[in-house]
Amino acid sequence: TLGLVPVLLTLHLFAAGKEVCYDRVGCFKDDLPWTGPFSRELAGLPWSPEKINTRFLLYTIYNPQTYQKKEISAVNWSTIQASHFGTDKITHINLPGWKTNGKWQRNVCNALLQVEDTNCINVDWINGSLEYICAINNLRVVGAEVAYFVDVLMKQFGYSPSKVHLIGHSLGAHLAGDAGSRVPGLGRITGLDPSGPFFHNTPKEVRLDPSDASFVDVIHTNAARILFELGFGTTDACGHLDFYPNGGKHMPGCENLTMPLFKFDFNAYKEEAISFLECSHAQSHLFYVESILNPDSFIAYPCRSYKSFKAGNCFHCPKEGCPTMGHFADRFHLKNMKTNTSYYFLNTGSHSPFARWMHRLSVNLRGSEISEGTIFLHVGGTTGKAGEFAIASGKLKPGTTYTKLIETDVNVGNVTSIEFIWKNHSSEHSHKLGAEMVVDTSGKYGYKSTFCSQDVMGPNIAQILKPC
Repeated sequence: TLGLVPVLLTLHLFAAGKEVCYDRVGCFKDDLPWTGPFSRELAGLPWSPEKINTRFLLYTIYNPQTYQKKEISAVNWSTIQASHFGTDKITHINLPGWKTNGKWQRNVCNALLQVEDTNCINVDWINGSLEYICAINNLRVVGAEVAYFVDVLMKQFGYSPSKVHLIGHSLGAHLAGDAGSRVPGLGRITGLDPSGPFFHNTPKEVRLDPSDASFVDVIHTNAARILFELGFGTTDACGHLDFYPNGGKHMPGCENLTMPLFKFDFNAYKEEAISFLECSHAQSHLFYVESILNPDSFIAYPCRSYKSFKAGNCFHCPKEGCPTMGHFADRFHLKNMKTNTSYYFLNTGSHSPFARWMHRLSVNLRGSEISEGTIFLHVGGTTGKAGEFAIASGKLKPGTTYTKLIETDVNVGNVTSIEFIWKNHSSEHSHKLGAEMVVDTSGKYGYKSTFCSQDVMGPNIAQILKPC
């Protein structure tokens, strides 16, 4: 079988160089950079628009749950004129990837229409995306269809392409890039875990790239350089802002592969592997939907690596600020970015609500004797919410400052109150401890709040500190 590989590659390369042309969407070649050895040796010519049958399904505030039954079409642009499409509104176009049922797109529209009066369009190209290799080839035609749709909006309705936002998941992210490369002045592209297989280290004409729109933001949740690294996404930075939640490879809450692997049960491993990868791959659009409804969530920090981020080396936000991952990433002004800084890291929870807020808490411990126990801080803030955090555990030594970087699922806002409490681990007579000073540093703005007290307390008794 292996002996056939050079022959097949030779035949493929010999056949390359062909071209097909279709009315309305143009011509497509079967040569570099679309095909070639190693990265895209199986890619080829796309199908016809008629065979792919790309559909544009419109959702608006007048029909937020179901798409407008009379479908809109750029070929017959009077259908757009007769629809609920608003030429004075922003247009979000959701582009699926390989073999999808459209659920994530409907969820995006549903969330968007809760907070915005907008045009939300879900593209359906399921006929051309059932097989991965065919989908790679066909996305060029679908990209041209999307570009043609925007072109009709411009020419027939005077609609500016700067008001168009393409949101693509997996292969759909590269589809968005293809469409964007055909539309000068396109406003924004959001890539949700862009596909890796057949797109690693390819020229920018083939994949999503910052030049494809005025603003390109990308969320990586299942990134890998090769499939054997267990990932459907790409590690490559593809946008002006690239977000790597939880490091961007495997998401918390998705199933672990180790048990079926150690059992040497190939069928179980294969099923678990697919489930695991699909779970992490899908987290990107789950994060995006949550971000629509929570504008201040998912604060992301510029950092050289996830390892450095986890070590606390990139806390807090720099003076130019931090972007938020997801729908409101465009609030971050690109002119504020440092040169070549496009990697942004953050952590999330394992289930919704996913967003986390970072604080650094430092406690200067007061007391007379070393004790065994755990220190807790109860923190309240301007949002009216509060959280309790364990700061240190084990041998507690008065005169020592204990510092911990915490991530909470509660956004307390600016800290306005601090309570100190400690629990004794020893059965012996307990001493008294207290917090002489507590300093909270918020992750987003670097605000410092300082609280002081001269009290010491026995275990399980709250000590209330005052601003100082």
